[in-house]
Amino acid sequence: MADQKKTRKNKATGKTRKAAADKGTVEAVHNPSGIPLQPFYTARDRGAEEPADPGRFPFTRGLYEAGYRTRLWTMRQYAGYATAEESNKRFRYLLEQGQTGLSVAFDLPTQMGYDSDHPLAEGEAGKVGVAIDSLEDMEFLLKDIPLDRVTTSMTINAPAAILLAMYVVVAEKQGVPADRLSGTVQNDILKEYVARGTYIYPPRPSVRLAADLMATCAKEIPRWNAISVSGYHIRDAGSTAVQEMAFSLANAIAYVDAVLERGLAIDDFAPRISWIFNTHNDFFQEVAKYRALRKIWAEVIRGRYGAQSERSCMLRTHTQTGGSSLTTQQPENNIVRAAFQALAAVLGGVQSLALSCFDEGHSIPTEFAQQMALRTQQIIAHETGVTNVADPLGGSHYVEWLTAELERKVREEMDRIEAMGGAVAAVEKGYYQREIQEAAYRFQKAVDSGEQVVVGVNRYRKSVAGGLGRQAGEIFSVDQKAVREEQTRRLKRLKETRDPKAVASSLSALQKAAEDPKENLIPPIISAVRAYATLGEMCEVLRRVWGRFDESITAF
Repeated sequence: MADQKKTRKNKATGKTRKAAADKGTVEAVHNPSGIPLQPFYTARDRGAEEPADPGRFPFTRGLYEAGYRTRLWTMRQYAGYATAEESNKRFRYLLEQGQTGLSVAFDLPTQMGYDSDHPLAEGEAGKVGVAIDSLEDMEFLLKDIPLDRVTTSMTINAPAAILLAMYVVVAEKQGVPADRLSGTVQNDILKEYVARGTYIYPPRPSVRLAADLMATCAKEIPRWNAISVSGYHIRDAGSTAVQEMAFSLANAIAYVDAVLERGLAIDDFAPRISWIFNTHNDFFQEVAKYRALRKIWAEVIRGRYGAQSERSCMLRTHTQTGGSSLTTQQPENNIVRAAFQALAAVLGGVQSLALSCFDEGHSIPTEFAQQMALRTQQIIAHETGVTNVADPLGGSHYVEWLTAELERKVREEMDRIEAMGGAVAAVEKGYYQREIQEAAYRFQKAVDSGEQVVVGVNRYRKSVAGGLGRQAGEIFSVDQKAVREEQTRRLKRLKETRDPKAVASSLSALQKAAEDPKENLIPPIISAVRAYATLGEMCEVLRRVWGRFDESITAF
């Protein structure tokens, strides 16, 4: 009885945790972002501020009062491989399975601005995505897909303007005007310098091109998200959640500043800034992350830029479950990982979701694996009951404290970037790159030592014979040699049949526009696409004007 009274007294005075720690009974625990965690949280830890209701500024608890009751998140699986015809078949298969939007993966040559017949494309054509060399390929990719009814997300950055121009021209040929198109093009070039490496030109002209596309879409393709600011690839490169949040938010500020310089008002384009983030394994951190992101962005857009529209202040995000968290060992475990990650994203209030497939550690996902990933989303949506209430974890002492703590750490990091001169300067100095590399090293060191448990990799490694990965079918592979040969034949035929004078004239106009920093590059790009100039030809024009980027890392 005396012990029970003592415990009640300690809880009332907030001393229980300290007493336990002093006795050595509670081991110190940090989450993956290095944030120290108490054994439990109470109302005292949350602070005095009570977050606004769902659907109200600054949207910590979600963008909509009814949550997912009136509309579920968009379910789109990342897909694309080999030729445009093969990818078209996969897209139509996924739509038949109940997917509600398309997400296009492009091969490495396309991402780097090379045609499939370029020497550097050897061994890579169609390997990690679909090969798109010209408007003709885009026509095959989108054949029989109603572009006025399907939203499309395209993960492309350095040549984003060219790929979206191709999409717009294909829609025109279908009789769909640009103002009826809905979708997203990633167009976030800054994160390429620090995470993925598929950049072409130096950062400043690259940001110019991204801003030109954003300005054009605001005026002419109003339902299209002209940028998807990406924390996803920053996180998959090894960053912490705090770095993922801060770096992507700082990048977004750089794009906003660039578009404002073109004479647009913040409310003209901010409602069509979209995002993509990466959901990893630390469940509550990932839930709190989305809550904190919405709050920070809403306050930046209103406080820094004076936005009047509430839509401008809404952080609308797609998320994909963590690709780097997948393991080649015991790949069936990845189904469980992706399910929990997806659940965290939904509880965090995202607007669009894709699951990394369980077999991605070995190959491009099979149809079976993509169906499994889509069914996981559908089970969460229709069987778990988590869509019945907006922000169901709101009010948890731990979640509210962690949301505030993430916000505090992210704002500190954003202040450091601002002091360097902003995101572009931080990229040019190599600050992002160094910080991500160090975070990735710390994580891998923890895995190697066993401090960070990865089931099936450094603990619980014994496996039964067989396994879902082998029962589901053969490892998916692409015949890269055949893809390159087909693309090369197609390019040769295209160049023999198109109007050479129209191509030359359009490329000359593009070069002239690139040489004038005040010119918007999108109109000449669309003209070149209509003339069937190839992606490689257009990118080479811009290379001649702007040069290429060579990365350098500066010590701090």
